[in-house]
Amino acid sequence: SIRRGYQVYKEVCSACHSMNRIAFRNLVDVSHTKDEAREMAESETYIDGPDDQGEMFERPGKLADYFPKPYPNEEAARAANGGAYPPDLSLIVKARHSGADYVFALLTGYCDPPAGVEIREGLNYNPYFPGGAISMARTLFDGVVEYEDGTPATASQMARDVTEFLAWASEPEHDERKRIGMKAVTIFAALTAVSIWLKRFKWAPIKSRKIVFKPPTSSS
Repeated sequence: SIRRGYQVYKEVCSACHSMNRIAFRNLVDVSHTKDEAREMAESETYIDGPDDQGEMFERPGKLADYFPKPYPNEEAARAANGGAYPPDLSLIVKARHSGADYVFALLTGYCDPPAGVEIREGLNYNPYFPGGAISMARTLFDGVVEYEDGTPATASQMARDVTEFLAWASEPEHDERKRIGMKAVTIFAALTAVSIWLKRFKWAPIKSRKIVFKPPTSSS
């Protein structure tokens, strides 16, 4: 699902939305192999430098590079989107109330406005967006993406997959942190057991012992 979600992001969402906190290396052994991730990175062009002559130059991407931005700056993004600024999606799941549920509902919630509700030109009605009027048009339609594994690319399936991908992207270290946490709990449990044993059988007798002074008796 994360692999399919990345495909939806790449082919649909990345035209407007950036993901500044995710690098190609984060995909390795999660949704893609190392060779696949490297190939995807190398298909992108990055500005780097300066070189020995002080000039900037273009180079193919590498695993350590972060996903490319669709716009060079915020002003260019607003100019291309009618004044609206497409948010970065790296932490969008954590940044929104209800998290992944909200993102999924937003992507699948486009509909005609009810009677009596007028939507300004250039906006779209979505009851899940605060105020009901959103500048982002509906982007997920059945068949807009062709999945590599043959999964039917319905709008709801694509929304589910890209939401799953964004949930992972908001915390890519989640699984590793859990594994380290389990090891830490095991170690701390063992240390706690040793501490209890030392307290009970080593320090308790010393702490509770009584020292009585017996004056020397006279030899006479």
